[in-house]
Amino acid sequence: MSLSSQAPGHDVPFDQLGHSDLVLDAVYAGGSSGHSGDDALARLLPGTGNQGGFRYAGSPAKGAVRLAVLYTSGGEVDWPDYLDPETGTFTYYGDNKTPGKGLHETPRKGNVLLRDAFDHSHGTASDRGTKVPPFLLFEKARPKGRAVRFRGLLAPGGPTLTSDDELAAIWRSTERKRFQNYRSRFTVLDVERVPRSWISHILAGGDVFEGECPEAWKTWVQSRVYWPLLAPATTTIRSTAEQLPTDKTGKAMLEEIRQHFQGRETDFEACAVAIWRLIAPSTGAVDVTRPSRDGGRDAVGAYVLGPPASPISIDFALEAKCYGPGNGVGVRDVSRLISRIRHRNFGVLVTTSYFNQQVQREVQEDGHPIALVCGRDILDVLRQHGRTTVAAVRDWLQQSFPKR
Repeated sequence: MSLSSQAPGHDVPFDQLGHSDLVLDAVYAGGSSGHSGDDALARLLPGTGNQGGFRYAGSPAKGAVRLAVLYTSGGEVDWPDYLDPETGTFTYYGDNKTPGKGLHETPRKGNVLLRDAFDHSHGTASDRGTKVPPFLLFEKARPKGRAVRFRGLLAPGGPTLTSDDELAAIWRSTERKRFQNYRSRFTVLDVERVPRSWISHILAGGDVFEGECPEAWKTWVQSRVYWPLLAPATTTIRSTAEQLPTDKTGKAMLEEIRQHFQGRETDFEACAVAIWRLIAPSTGAVDVTRPSRDGGRDAVGAYVLGPPASPISIDFALEAKCYGPGNGVGVRDVSRLISRIRHRNFGVLVTTSYFNQQVQREVQEDGHPIALVCGRDILDVLRQHGRTTVAAVRDWLQQSFPKR
């Protein structure tokens, strides 16, 4: 029986997993026996395995994977898998996460699967149809137990990504030992429901176009045209807790930044500019000005749009507040930045702390073009760019912003 009437977000009981469709954001319950047989994915997608981030039916070594599952727990701060619901882009890291092995020498051959799938995605329609498996994204649904949440049907690459952006071998180091791992980017396709009939058909080795194949997957295979699932964010006011790190390492990383600029908080401006460049890579030239009367320092810069031969620039003003976790950014701080924004310009305010709710509400309700970058935003972008430990942040600060 297919649970075709199942609504998004609905919980599916463990004893019904083998017959269920995959519905976007639905939770699939794990068992209650207290052993590996409780794994929801093994029951939901038989033959794909019951452990690890990479699960599949078939053999990556033989280039014969029929269906692939990417599972993320969300708990690996050193390898921050990330789903951007506004663009439909999902960033996933490979399985070579510790030194000692080559890029493609992992036990589960997850990196081999990524390498070959992205390679064949740029081939012919026949290559995509026979050599690129549908990827299904799941995440851990609850802190305890083996329940999972379905987050979407993935296609390798994306409509705005270059080949280098899609799959890149990146260097990391642990205990001074260097090694490589893949960073891959997928597109979540606009598919609300993946039919059980299609899953069963693929697992049995059938033609990918049969068995109620979703139109978005069929279109991607035939022409490499993406139909991304776009989910623009609604207006939200983030709480203090949502703007600050909750894990011990994250708190220490943010404190490392504060301590580096202690007693010379105005020098944090250059660091804030560097952080903004990581968030907005198309940022052009930026000038950091001298300290102002109120002790703050300003920066003015340009954000570059358009082709290299005919670019346009949008000016912006940036301010930075190197505050402790108990000192939030208030209305007075933001009012100063608002007063500096001219017509067709925008503002950026970067803080190692948080923005109080009144600030967020006034910026949103009055339509001020200001990007508010809080402590957790800083941590997220640093981690996405490989700075995942206190030592890595310290090295970056000492090399890029030495004390004078």
